[in-house]
Amino acid sequence: MKRVLILFSLVLIAINVTLANDLDEANALVLRLSPKLAQKVTFELITATSKGNDVFSLESRNGKVVIGGNNANSMAVGLNRYLNRFCKTTISWYADIAIDLPSTLPDVPEKETIEARVPQRFFLNYCTFGYTMPFWDWKDWERFIDWMALNGINMPLAITGQEAVWYNVWTRLGMTDEQVRSYFTGPVYLPWHRMANIDAWCGPLPKEWLDGQAELQKKIVTRERALNMRPVLPAFAGHVPRQLKEMYPHADIKAMSTWDEFEEPYRTFFLNSEDPLYSKIQKMFLEEQTRMFGTDHIYGIDPFNEMDPPSFEPTYLNKISKHIYQSLTAVDPKAEWLQMGWFLYYQRKDYTPERAKAMLTGVPNGKMTMLDYYCEYKEMWRDLDGFYGQPYIWCYLGNFGGNSNIQGNVKQTGEKLEAALREGGNNLVGIGSTLEGLEVQQFPYEYIFEKAWDLKKTDEQVVNELADRHSGKVSQPVREAWKMLYDSVLNIRPTTFCGPLPCQYPELDKTHGRCSVRYIPRQLIYAWDKLLEQDSVTTDAMTIDIIWIGRQLLGDLFLVDKQAFDKAFHERDVKSMEEIMEEMGYIIISMETLNQCHPFCTMHKWIEQARDLGITPEVKDYYEMNARRLVTTWGGDLNDYSCRNWSGLLDNYYFSRWYCYFNYLLSLANQGKEYNHAVLQEAIKRIQDSWPEKKGLETPIQHQDIITVCKTINGMLRDKFNNIKTDN
Repeated sequence: MKRVLILFSLVLIAINVTLANDLDEANALVLRLSPKLAQKVTFELITATSKGNDVFSLESRNGKVVIGGNNANSMAVGLNRYLNRFCKTTISWYADIAIDLPSTLPDVPEKETIEARVPQRFFLNYCTFGYTMPFWDWKDWERFIDWMALNGINMPLAITGQEAVWYNVWTRLGMTDEQVRSYFTGPVYLPWHRMANIDAWCGPLPKEWLDGQAELQKKIVTRERALNMRPVLPAFAGHVPRQLKEMYPHADIKAMSTWDEFEEPYRTFFLNSEDPLYSKIQKMFLEEQTRMFGTDHIYGIDPFNEMDPPSFEPTYLNKISKHIYQSLTAVDPKAEWLQMGWFLYYQRKDYTPERAKAMLTGVPNGKMTMLDYYCEYKEMWRDLDGFYGQPYIWCYLGNFGGNSNIQGNVKQTGEKLEAALREGGNNLVGIGSTLEGLEVQQFPYEYIFEKAWDLKKTDEQVVNELADRHSGKVSQPVREAWKMLYDSVLNIRPTTFCGPLPCQYPELDKTHGRCSVRYIPRQLIYAWDKLLEQDSVTTDAMTIDIIWIGRQLLGDLFLVDKQAFDKAFHERDVKSMEEIMEEMGYIIISMETLNQCHPFCTMHKWIEQARDLGITPEVKDYYEMNARRLVTTWGGDLNDYSCRNWSGLLDNYYFSRWYCYFNYLLSLANQGKEYNHAVLQEAIKRIQDSWPEKKGLETPIQHQDIITVCKTINGMLRDKFNNIKTDN
């Protein structure tokens, strides 16, 4: 009896420590955001619902705003609700952006209690760690983790620093320092190395990168766990260095298919999960990773992302899954497998229902959680019988490559999600987002994560609250602008990647489907005009809105002029060509100036982050080369995939390509010669090839009043929208 009492006392002590930690973490979060806010807000613990769902409450009491929650994560969601709805502010996910608060923090008129609709809220994509995060330091991550907590995310992908773990594993297996670091890609390409798409591209990886990222990961997972998140760390999925094939000649190691036209030196290799070496490597990796970063017993494993497996036979796929899972549980009996479902969409012709079922059911039911990756376009759970009983998370992707075009069917995506919550079965366990790049417009992701809570918002409430927090006040013109965007403009069938024509490769008589106009242009002009009715812009979110719409309008005008320029060339109308060329140059300069009104719309910020992370001049230059290449030439056949509508790219890289195009066609028109695309292609290739090797920061941002900038843009150009043909 005495022993039982002692154990009961220890349990109570542990519970009380956990509760105190939740309050401490919530208080620390609000203090990081704003000391002023911390003086107004107080937190208290409340119990979860009878169903065990997360819950938060919000009320005013004795001059304080009291936020209740069953844990620190729920309290953070309650805090965000107070900030969004009552303070009319949006917290940026960028650390450099100050928080806009009203001069007097308001009270909450009446108490509300809101519970979560799903237990799991997943965020991130392997690609985000390349397109947005490769050069982040702890300051950046700290704000971003706070943003995730404010939006209720409790299952973030956490793959930073894994190369340090693999370095220790591969060297213990006999590889040299140079071999291992040359096996890794450059820092911005690590997501595609981690997914077994490419090896070695833009390597070798500096040792200082490995050490720095390992220390950063320790801080990341510690903070995420403190805010009741369950970080998803990686596990061994079968990708091995080619040297292992020579070192272990009897191991079942096969070359993978090449990826996106990368050449032979960058091919990856796969170790069969049935081979005894597989379990050995899995054990070494998981033990080393747990020693360095701990574990939450959930592991991201993606063996064949955009790659053909050695065989598509259902029996083979079933065995692969079964043995991978067995290698996990041999080391961690509590292990769960998180599998991104992108391959089921991307290779849906290959992964027939029979093959998909074989792969998914190789793991015990409930132990493989599927991320239905691209649900705004294609819900794979509907085609694959609800993933055959395995739990799954409904995900909104929304962005490819960090592209900065206006696209996204936000309202329709919300409707699809509501239908899934009604019809998706008991194994639909979460809501998530799998965006490839953050860029600057965060509202679609906040919208999706709001759906994880039983807020019961109407469309009108969604629009009005969004408009109010972006303007920092109730503004009828801003509400009207967002109603137009929400109901009409953002009613676009999503595409994989897209960008405005100025960011595309110049070619005669081609404007690229990825930059076609899929909305009524006058509607977008209407929304922009409404946003510009203000005398001044006081919030970061509103600055982003104006840039986002304005540069889209200018990019669409560029498309109209391109069609007119090509027509004039065919007619050998040199005078018209020169006039149109001048106007197109003006459009690019206007886009450049508009982007300079926000630091995260500039190439300068991207290069600055890259160089700041390096210690030596040589490493700084190496990081800069990686940064430049990713957003321009990329590699393989992915040129312009990550095109960015940024200051510093527009007036330099992109304009240089277009200037080459203009001059070439003008010379042909003057001389009466025919167009030869190969000649133009060679000239543009010289520009592209030299770009990644440039060194030094681009022109820094010029702080300007955005309303003044917009008023200087020639309004007469808008008449050209009458000539734009929509492509719905």
